[in-house]
Amino acid sequence: MPKSDINKAGWEQSEFPILCETCLGDNAFVRMSKQEFGRSCGTCARPFTVFRWNPGSGMRFKTTVICQTCAKIKNVCQTCLLDLEYGLPTQVRDTALGVESDAPTSDVNREYFAQNMESKLDGAKSLLDVNRASSAGKEMLKQLARTDPYYKRNKPHLCSFFAKGECNRGDACPYRHEMPVQNELSKQNIQDRYHGRSDPVARKILSTHAANMGLQPPEDQSITSLFLSSLPENSTEESIRTCVLKSLPAVQPSQLKSVVYVAKSRCAFVNWKDRATAELAAQTWANGVEIGGETVSVRWGRSKGASGSKAAKPSASSVTASA
Repeated sequence: MPKSDINKAGWEQSEFPILCETCLGDNAFVRMSKQEFGRSCGTCARPFTVFRWNPGSGMRFKTTVICQTCAKIKNVCQTCLLDLEYGLPTQVRDTALGVESDAPTSDVNREYFAQNMESKLDGAKSLLDVNRASSAGKEMLKQLARTDPYYKRNKPHLCSFFAKGECNRGDACPYRHEMPVQNELSKQNIQDRYHGRSDPVARKILSTHAANMGLQPPEDQSITSLFLSSLPENSTEESIRTCVLKSLPAVQPSQLKSVVYVAKSRCAFVNWKDRATAELAAQTWANGVEIGGETVSVRWGRSKGASGSKAAKPSASSVTASA
């Protein structure tokens, strides 16, 4: 829709927000207030139409925090910024799908990027293509998906005055009278949630899922190798390296130290330069990694002094040393 003011040409107008079922609430007759250009988008900084509503009795008022263009680019809710299909943080979804965020984070480029993406969308619901994901990634999303609404997320925020012992409203206070808990989930922000980087909620989901799938990180911090077994017969060191890096778009190729392929046993060790990258790979490959069209199982390598190591499965350290 053309704007009369040229300065408002990139601003967004909309009639209804893009929301998940949880944020919308269980009230079938929800009433919303609408304010055109009520605030700037939390990611691209462009003014957009803001919606505000109460999702249900005893819940806090909710509002949209990002514009519809940014929501469509990532296929997320305008309020909680969780994926609309799976109910997961974008970092978890993108890790499973092997997708790297190409949205700029600098103030100079993000508004320009949003305007270009708006023209590409042209009425489409989202640019995210789930069909391109590997079978292991799809299975991982199927296991982690949270499709049922979780209305407890709409509860009022904690009362800061109660935490200080200064709230005198009693039962009339619209905020919760509970003491705050300081943990790894206490520090969250819109930018990290949207771009899928350093999101504490995503880290917890991925690490818990990896542990449940038998990929609990070993206590020995020197172990930075992952063991791939039952590889296809036509595998080569180069093909394994290509598939490994393709499945981890957020990892720089320089972080991969070496790939040691044992053709006789049809297994390989993937050695990383640091423990953080190895843990990221283990979380991404919790349901296996696709090599040559087949899903290959993944396990952590063993330390040099590990007891009971088999000859067919040499330790990660010894393989690394001989590479």
